Amino acid sequence: MKTYFILLVLFISCNEKAADNREELKQQITNADISMSELAAKEGFNSALLAYADTGFVKLSEGKLPIIGKAAFEKSFDRSNDVKTISWAPVGADVAKSGELGYTWGNWKYTTPETVYYGNYFTIWKKQAGGK
Repeated sequence: MKTYFILLVLFISCNEKAADNREELKQQITNADISMSELAAKEGFNSALLAYADTGFVKLSEGKLPIIGKAAFEKSFDRSNDVKTISWAPVGADVAKSGELGYTWGNWKYTTPETVYYGNYFTIWKKQAGGK
């Protein structure tokens, strides 16, 4: 019985550490999402996407074919005319137990001289080899 109790305590302790780590990882991707929005306000939306994109990046746009790959995406826009009036804020995040993949979702706002548009977004985050 003592062995069972000790194993149960160890199991609970390990699960609490895993849960703490997942909360830390969720906060990391939430912070990355916020930082990317701040960069978009300074450098432009597409420039911010490019700065945070993995080489396997896929950009989906309504009514257009997807742009696949970071290099193809970089060629697809003019940096001198990049949109700086879009911002977003994460509402929620989750991360896989492994810590390798996570996602954020939230609300975006795009301001033009004529009007303001609002919407929702979903971003998938992948941990890179160096841990970034």
